[in-house]
Amino acid sequence: EDRTFAPRRDMKMIMRGPLFLPTFFVVVFVLAISTTYRFIIDRVRLNELQQQQKTEHLKTELTFLRSQISPHFIFNILNNIVSLARTNSEQIEPTLIKLSGLMRYMLYGADDEKVPLTQEVNYLENYIDLQRLRFGDDVKVVFVKSGTLFGYGIEPMLLIPFVENAFKHGVGNLDEPEINIRLSVEHGRLTFNVSNKFDTYRTDPKDNSSGIGLANVKKRPNLIYGDEYSLHVSENGNTFTVQLKLTLK
Repeated sequence: EDRTFAPRRDMKMIMRGPLFLPTFFVVVFVLAISTTYRFIIDRVRLNELQQQQKTEHLKTELTFLRSQISPHFIFNILNNIVSLARTNSEQIEPTLIKLSGLMRYMLYGADDEKVPLTQEVNYLENYIDLQRLRFGDDVKVVFVKSGTLFGYGIEPMLLIPFVENAFKHGVGNLDEPEINIRLSVEHGRLTFNVSNKFDTYRTDPKDNSSGIGLANVKKRPNLIYGDEYSLHVSENGNTFTVQLKLTLK
């Protein structure tokens, strides 16, 4: 009978012995490390998946915002070209070249994450020149640029919505309508100011199908530049002003 119970007594002695506690803590430590490692791996994979989903969502939203430049502008330019053709104007060829460059940039340049700042500014100049053709002397348009524009990249079509909104709301039944656009780059910091007169008595909204609206305009720099930008919108009398500042890369 003593021999039968001897192994059990020996096991109890081992469990009570000095080697049991270190072995137990080693097992617990290994289990804890394994569990923690598994948790970290699962967390990293979940974060990667969420980041991929967020990135795809941002790409989709940015593509949508980029695509919303007013089609009415293109239609108006085409109508102006028809008028020029009827008078055999010498402006037809340069106008078509500018319009072609404008549409090429809209179709292909906007697919890039970043474009040279000089290319974005050239797009702005073509757009403004075509608007000058559209309105002639009826609207005073001033575009001033300063600083070093070379060597920097920018989100494509980031600046044009501010200009488009100025033309959307700064023309029409106004006395001496005027649009001022100023772009400067200093030490890698871009400052972009757009101001226009507006009708303070106008209560009915203009065509909602044209322009993309400041609500959507504000989304893009926030999505792309985060804390490295500032956007200020103000009204002074009958003048509406937007100022965008951001750090170029």
